[in-house]
Amino acid sequence: MSSVYPRKSSPSASTTTTAKASEVDNYVSHTLKTTKPLPPITWSNLLNELNWLNVAILTVTPTVSFVGAYYTKLRWETALFAVAYYFFTGLGITAGYHRFWAHRSYQASKFLQYFLAIAGAGAVEGSIKWWSRGHRAHHRYTDTELDPYNAGEGFWYSHVGWMLLKPRRKPGAADVSDLAKDPVVRWQHKYYIPLILLMSIAVPTIIPWLCWGDARGGYVYAGFLRLLFVHHSTFCVNSLAHWLGSTPFDDKHSPRDHFVTALVTIGEGYHNFHHQFPMDYRNAIKWYEYDPTKWFIWVCSLMGLASHLKVFPDNEVRKGQLTMQLKRLRETQESLAWPSDSNDLPVVSWDSYIEQSTKRPLILISGFIHDVGSFIEEHPGGAHWIVKYIGKDATTAFFGGVYDHSNAAHNLLAMKRVGVLHNGIPLAVDDKAIPPSQRLKIARYAELSSTTGASSATYSDVDEKEGLLS
Repeated sequence: MSSVYPRKSSPSASTTTTAKASEVDNYVSHTLKTTKPLPPITWSNLLNELNWLNVAILTVTPTVSFVGAYYTKLRWETALFAVAYYFFTGLGITAGYHRFWAHRSYQASKFLQYFLAIAGAGAVEGSIKWWSRGHRAHHRYTDTELDPYNAGEGFWYSHVGWMLLKPRRKPGAADVSDLAKDPVVRWQHKYYIPLILLMSIAVPTIIPWLCWGDARGGYVYAGFLRLLFVHHSTFCVNSLAHWLGSTPFDDKHSPRDHFVTALVTIGEGYHNFHHQFPMDYRNAIKWYEYDPTKWFIWVCSLMGLASHLKVFPDNEVRKGQLTMQLKRLRETQESLAWPSDSNDLPVVSWDSYIEQSTKRPLILISGFIHDVGSFIEEHPGGAHWIVKYIGKDATTAFFGGVYDHSNAAHNLLAMKRVGVLHNGIPLAVDDKAIPPSQRLKIARYAELSSTTGASSATYSDVDEKEGLLS
């Protein structure tokens, strides 16, 4: 610590301290600068850089599944059991590993904890401690080189590549001290190998054998083919959920929301919401959105097996949505053409306005002078109404005296402004001077700060002889 925050202060030492402290404050950039990654993977070192245990698991599983399915008849009882067992082991990951242990989004009874620990072992995705440590790092360092399944490396890398290849960097630091003290986590970690053999192969083989005499079908379909689906279902949370869909809560990082992803991940597809509010036990916040994991946890709470279900305040969730909605509206707003600002228009006296109206079709409305030459023949009420008010004040006529014009008419009129009448109208307080499209115009905070007092200038100080700009 003394090398970062020296005790003796001097101008040079202070500058050095600030620079070093700023690096330390940004853990990611500091780690990337001060630690060296492993050499890049090439064809010459590929075999040495493969994680052979994961390679074996992820290649043997599909091989046995497809070959076994080709030679084994599928009975309807086995098919139903395989689907049920898929949800059983999948919920062990989504409701157990993910929402309970990695995020502590609810409290679970000991019975439910052991149930989820055993079910999760059947998914063969590592122990709770190992899985949760990587997932917490993923949330903390999303889309950086310290993210163990960094989506920035590509779809296939985040799907399976990160497991097949030895990582070039160690995942970022993540606190798992609570898991190290958890007796259920420690129990599962200690007996993980026998648990995965029991739950991934033995149980799905024995149950169909004892109940309807289909051990082979259970082994192939409920064992290996089911495991293949569970693997790629949960892998999609790292890949598909960062690639497909929308960002209704925040677009700073890659996580996205999509129904298809939810469908293939047992409800984990509303990933943009999840990364914004990871402590929430829900992924889907609307009742009609597909999230069986949420429903499972909720039912467990009704049965007294789960409690203290964490829900992020709805007011803050809606703020997140509003922020993104305003951002999209701002993007649309910036793509449109807007009327000239009153501060950018010349200020013209009444006499000058009358004089110039004899040379070009100028009309005064709400203190602004408009050149309507391009609109005379297009006016829906007829050209004669436009001509009638050239060189006059048509404010009353425009706002109901002759016709109470639409928002569209008001917006179009504002685009034809060419000047401001000297002492014509207190622009800051008259809504008629503001077109409807600008009354709710979105401004950034910096713009609001910089424009404070911008309308304080009065037109009485302007030279009345100034003419219109072309």
